[in-house]
Amino acid sequence: MRTIKNIIFDLGGVLIDWNPEYVYLEVFEGDRKKMQWFFDEICTMDWNENQDAGYPLQKATEDRVKMFPQYEEWIRMYYGRWEEMLGEAIEETVTILNQLLENPDYRVVALTNWSAETFPVALSRFEFLHRFKGIVVSGTEKTRKPFPEIYQLTLDRYEFKAQESLFIDDNLRNIESASAMDIQTIHFKNPNDLKSNLKQMGIHF
Repeated sequence: MRTIKNIIFDLGGVLIDWNPEYVYLEVFEGDRKKMQWFFDEICTMDWNENQDAGYPLQKATEDRVKMFPQYEEWIRMYYGRWEEMLGEAIEETVTILNQLLENPDYRVVALTNWSAETFPVALSRFEFLHRFKGIVVSGTEKTRKPFPEIYQLTLDRYEFKAQESLFIDDNLRNIESASAMDIQTIHFKNPNDLKSNLKQMGIHF
């Protein structure tokens, strides 16, 4: 088993709950089928990820309104009510994070797909974000996971060796990309599963 000296956390879905359903389930009066259609056809995940890679929110909104003018009101809600999509901290994972941060054997940073325009909201809301040794925000870097450039940028910035680093993310696509770069990985499913995986890898917290 390779020695792990560096731990890289994803944020959304691992440490912070974020879900557009918090807004759109109300908008569509509980009609999940209609809501899913909206996410599949109008404000898609690919479209949102483009903003995570640095595309301006206002421009993205206007682009979409131009494409689908009949759904303008719903489209404008996506970033207009974005703060309502931001849930609470996933406290069980934050507890694990805090224990790892207290262990001098590990350097702990974050790598997140997040718009640079909305990330300050998270920084002001979640105190634990300020405890990381550093955070790489995709929107600031103008690239995002799963592209290899953002993993390499993270390794270079903090002088991490890939073989000595562990990456934790809830998105399997991102995990596979990190693994291809010889970074050790844990595919996050829930805090208990994470705890078990960390122990199996010999990580003390």
